Amino acid sequence: MSTETLFRPFSLKSLNIKNRIVMAPMTRSFSPAGVPTADVAAYYSRRAAGEVGLILSEGTVIDRVSSSNDANIPHFYGDAALAGWKEVINSVHHSGGSMGPQIWHMGIMDNHHSGWVPSAPFEGPSDLNRPGFSNGVAMTQDDIEAAIKAYGSAAVDAKRLGFDCVELHGAHGYLIDQFFWEGTNNRTDSYGGKTLNERTKFAVEVVKEVRRQVGEDFTIILRLSQWKPSDYNLQMAKTPQEMEQWLQPLVDAGVDIFHCSQRRFWEPEFDGSDLNFAGWAKKITGKATITVGSVGLSGEFLAAFKGESSEPSSLEELLRRMDRGDFDLVAVGRPLLADARWVQKIRDERTAELKGFSREALMQLL
Repeated sequence: MSTETLFRPFSLKSLNIKNRIVMAPMTRSFSPAGVPTADVAAYYSRRAAGEVGLILSEGTVIDRVSSSNDANIPHFYGDAALAGWKEVINSVHHSGGSMGPQIWHMGIMDNHHSGWVPSAPFEGPSDLNRPGFSNGVAMTQDDIEAAIKAYGSAAVDAKRLGFDCVELHGAHGYLIDQFFWEGTNNRTDSYGGKTLNERTKFAVEVVKEVRRQVGEDFTIILRLSQWKPSDYNLQMAKTPQEMEQWLQPLVDAGVDIFHCSQRRFWEPEFDGSDLNFAGWAKKITGKATITVGSVGLSGEFLAAFKGESSEPSSLEELLRRMDRGDFDLVAVGRPLLADARWVQKIRDERTAELKGFSREALMQLL
């Protein structure tokens, strides 16, 4: 099995990386009061030294009071947090890597198990985190406009600090995704609608504002998912035509790369084709895509949070699809969480040295 296809360079606007392997964003909660520490910088620097092509940070929240449900999630606003992120990107660049922050607003959330809550109610398109579960307030027009501006401010700060790109988190049931999903978006104004195409408006305006702030030459990635934490089998876009109506307005707004989250990358998105989500997104839009979902491990990532361990698995199917041109980049999560040298071991065919993953790796910055 040749892994040569994974080790070709990739360039798009501001993004110039040495290989096709991306470190997937993974929540760590090691930033007290929202400020990334020297340990956080060292954690990312180790992955850069380990030859990861592109590091996407853990989710880091925008300047809205209730954008987070966890006091130890990093902020991407305020002097202290941005100074912390400056140390992170300087360390990553010093180690030869490239990096983009994942800009995040959680939307309506469950209360955190720690008991910490923000000083204002959670906000979303409605008061719902999922059908039947209310834990916040519907955003007003002023709230929506302020949130859109906050996304733009975070993105331009990323550019100013020296990051190579920016990713917007539009997946997994968080704010942007809550606007996409009819289960959480019951608005009757222009930000709602019966069709997925109509419900793209908030995301489109976020992307447009980010593009306006960062300019045409800075790479914008958008992470999307069909599934929700409350419904792993959900499909918002049930056909390729519906997916086109979802994605094309986002392309027109300024998205350069779609990061297509699946629980298992090998699962087909629609009947009649073995193309996965990233494969369909690339076919429909012509844009570059990132595939993700249980790459290199036997078990899927949601099970890891329940304490299930995983063992290394073959990359043969991933490489087959990549050689076919289904997607451009491959995001890897848990293998890189457990082993900063995973990329080098894959490149050098040191498969006997690959590590499995256990829940303990979530508890520390290895």
